[in-house]
Amino acid sequence: MPEITRFYGIVIKMYFKDSEHEPSRIHAIYGDCMGAFNIKTMKMIQGDLPRKGQELVREWLALHQNELQEMWESQKIRKLPPL
Repeated sequence: MPEITRFYGIVIKMYFKDSEHEPSRIHAIYGDCMGAFNIKTMKMIQGDLPRKGQELVREWLALHQNELQEMWESQKIRKLPPL
């Protein structure tokens, strides 16, 4: 899964495979915890990321929502600045 950025110990990744489907999402990994976040709604749709981590990911996601959606659609990953 290609890494997009990392901040405060949280690693943000996005990955694609042939069976990947909507909703567009990113994965946030923090230690042994993980959360999958819908790019459009910024809600955690799966995982066990702690509340503070979820807040940080949503704050970062709000800054880069359009770029992330574009990456999802084009399947071309690039690095983005951290929070």
